[in-house]
Amino acid sequence: MIFSLKRVNAIFIKDWKDLQRNSYILFTLAIPLVFAAMLGRMNAATDVLSTYPINLALIIAGAFIQAAMVAEEKEKNTLRGLLLSPASTLEILIGKSALSGLMTILVITGSIIFSGYTVPSLPLFSLSTLLGLVFYLATGTILGLLSRTVMETSIIGMPVLIIFGMSSMFKPMVENATLINIIELLPNEQLNQIWFGLSDGKGAAEILMNLFILFLWVAVSFILTIVIYKKRRFD
Repeated sequence: MIFSLKRVNAIFIKDWKDLQRNSYILFTLAIPLVFAAMLGRMNAATDVLSTYPINLALIIAGAFIQAAMVAEEKEKNTLRGLLLSPASTLEILIGKSALSGLMTILVITGSIIFSGYTVPSLPLFSLSTLLGLVFYLATGTILGLLSRTVMETSIIGMPVLIIFGMSSMFKPMVENATLINIIELLPNEQLNQIWFGLSDGKGAAEILMNLFILFLWVAVSFILTIVIYKKRRFD
């Protein structure tokens, strides 16, 4: 089957119209912006806190919004029709992720502006953020496919928020070396290490391993998304 931008665009437009009527999603999108504005007003954007609004934007606008939009399709019984449509798996996944991805980029941009964060090395920062965005969109799609309702995404997504969103803040309180090593391998921690390294003047060669680990997270999440998607399609 030939990849069709027309089908992807049709899915994107449908999601855009649904978004305009969904106050829950619009309110959720504002959370990272409010936090970033508070952080910028307090002038407390140091260490982990300096990048936390960006990580929060990724997980809230990327994972949670994506999960809510996919779960809403299931709740309205329209997802099954989409899964059984002529659109290919790639077209559906890209179409369902396009709006969430665009919203996430806008929220990240707003969070950077409101928090006063100085972006180091824009090309490498953008590359790492893009990898993080793909991972969180895939994670959100998985959560949406596993949830039965929009509200259920908040329940099953809470561990994701804690693990992938707040683990960096909890790391100083952890004394177990094994647990610290596990936390340091998480995608949000890889993003922090990349951004901190860039702020310290490190180049591409010095953050290459972090980018590679982040890419592995993206690959695993994408494969899981395809597997769960196909299972839900035939269910």
